[in-house]
Amino acid sequence: MPDRIFMPLMALIGLAMIALAMILPQGYGDRSPGPWGDVPLQQTPAMRQKIQREKDAAVRQEAEATRAASVAPPSRP
Repeated sequence: MPDRIFMPLMALIGLAMIALAMILPQGYGDRSPGPWGDVPLQQTPAMRQKIQREKDAAVRQEAEATRAASVAPPSRP
């Protein structure tokens, strides 16, 4: 295929990809514009509650591990 056809075709494909990336949903990030935008999964109330429960459980587990480490007698080889 001659470069005279190939290079403009690649430029057109690149511009089309950039245009699609600007308007299609963006995964778990911020809401996309226009008719495609939905509330991201991580911003729903149920998911926020689940994330908060996981954070709280991690904090409790870390506190218990720290407390257990400070109470346990030093081990001897």
